[in-house]
Amino acid sequence: MDAPHKTEKNPKFGYLPLSTSGPLNCALTGAALLKSPYFNKGSAFPPDERKEFKLYGLLPQNVQTLEQQVARAYEQYSSRPSDIAKNTFMTSMKEQSEVLYYRLLHDNLKEMFSVIYTPTEGEAIENYSRLFRRPQGCFLNIDDQDRIDDNIKQWGDPDDIDVVVVSDGEQILGVGDQGSGAILISIAKLVLYTLCAGIHPSRTLPVVLDCGTDNKTLLEDDLYLGLRKSRIRGERYDSFVDQFVQAVRNRYPKAYIHFEDFGLANARRILDKYQPRIACFNDDVQGTGCVTLAAIMAAAHVSDIKLADLRIMIFGAGSAGMGISDQLRDVIAQEGSISREEASQHIWCVDKPGLLLTSDKKHLTEAQLTYARDDKEWENKERKDLASLVDEVKPHVLIGTSTNPRAFTEKVIRTMAKHVERPIIFPLSNPTKLHEARPEDLYKWTDGKALVATGSPFPPVEYDGEKLEIAECNNSTVFPGIGLGAVLCRTKLMPPSLLVAATKALAAQAPALKNPKAALLPDVTDVREISVQIARAVIKAAVKEGLAQVENIPESDDELEEWIREQMWDARYRSLKFVDPNEADSRARGELGIAASGRLAK
Repeated sequence: MDAPHKTEKNPKFGYLPLSTSGPLNCALTGAALLKSPYFNKGSAFPPDERKEFKLYGLLPQNVQTLEQQVARAYEQYSSRPSDIAKNTFMTSMKEQSEVLYYRLLHDNLKEMFSVIYTPTEGEAIENYSRLFRRPQGCFLNIDDQDRIDDNIKQWGDPDDIDVVVVSDGEQILGVGDQGSGAILISIAKLVLYTLCAGIHPSRTLPVVLDCGTDNKTLLEDDLYLGLRKSRIRGERYDSFVDQFVQAVRNRYPKAYIHFEDFGLANARRILDKYQPRIACFNDDVQGTGCVTLAAIMAAAHVSDIKLADLRIMIFGAGSAGMGISDQLRDVIAQEGSISREEASQHIWCVDKPGLLLTSDKKHLTEAQLTYARDDKEWENKERKDLASLVDEVKPHVLIGTSTNPRAFTEKVIRTMAKHVERPIIFPLSNPTKLHEARPEDLYKWTDGKALVATGSPFPPVEYDGEKLEIAECNNSTVFPGIGLGAVLCRTKLMPPSLLVAATKALAAQAPALKNPKAALLPDVTDVREISVQIARAVIKAAVKEGLAQVENIPESDDELEEWIREQMWDARYRSLKFVDPNEADSRARGELGIAASGRLAK
């Protein structure tokens, strides 16, 4: 999946600041070098580097390969008795050697993904204060807003940070409000940026905005590490978020900001505020929308129906449901050459009150109000019973983001199948115990005609003598590539048009396009190649719209892909070149990255 490893500078693109060719400058020697996860090779240091960097006597004699180290690390990983123990082991490894950590993940991605991300990371976040060993990331708290600028500046010089992931911890997937433990979701997302798209790990910054917590268990826990008070909201909260954004923009003007796991009342509102002003992204809103839309595009191709003709029902009108609705609206408007207002009429949103109606205005968010149906349209019609709604709307697409287990009953699905030839049904709620339907039931109730994607991984389903692969709407196939494209071209903004381009690039790689019985989305194990294609689409769209700030971006697809690959970090040991500490930059001194040993005051 990776570009060929190079030991010398790429003659065409080796001059780029993010080039991954050639040696790394290093000002560390001896024990200090072994303590740097950015530079440390452990037993893989070759003899010449052991001599030059004064490592003799600090390492066992035998020089090993990275592959041998991975085999040993995998054996150690496998010996851990539980997923949370494996998660903790991986955290420890990351603090020792970033290359070994990412190579182990890369080689065992299918097996380890659920351990380093959902659902095991949720358990780690719940127990953050009890599993705590050493701080990683940037902790900002609402009671110390006057320190935000100084705190942000500690992480590097203006050109040192490419991606910032920030969470306030109010709505961590599957585990709710976790206060300061949200630093782990910011770290986990950045791991995926590196693993899936080659974002340089030393050029990332995870942040938690500690506003207190409404989680009583945490507030009563003597070991809890965050602010021991109820969540602060309102103007003071908004000021806190704004000061954070401005501090990042002032210190790292080229950085891309990723908002993660904010509460329902804030996630969309914050995105809407900053999206017109800076290059930013919210994975819960936009990432979920992009990957779901890509699966729908593939399903529409299989069922031979135009996107502009689809009728879509969203069951669960929270951040994810509204993000999906927005992505669908934007692409329907584009494909059908109609206004966004007209496109929104293709979408029916259902939440706890039932079908959203304009008369619910006082209880709806701005995002929900966009899709509320006129009450006159729904006079004397049932608005709460899902089967009745499906019978009335006759949707081609039914999407579940409700966290209402088994809500897609046999009656609902058979009613849908009665009206459309190939029902497109996506039970997306996470974790698995909250999904709206099991894939095997969906196939059974539609006589094998359903086109299915889920929010969690499911094994293939045997139906009518055939093995059917289940596509997983995994955001990790899309948000890293979007971020990579944003970073490499330094886009000024991340408007809907760039997200549509990314979505089309993902959809174009769906196995179902070549085999109608195959999955609607590519597998996460192919994610680095997927990210190259998504980044290329984002960059081309940014250039077309005059948003790219980098000059001399290649125009041809082949050359642009080479340009992208040259700047993607991958897990291999590069040779080290010693530089005088007095002339070295922060990276050569090992001061950058969340596991860095320290940074000199400036």
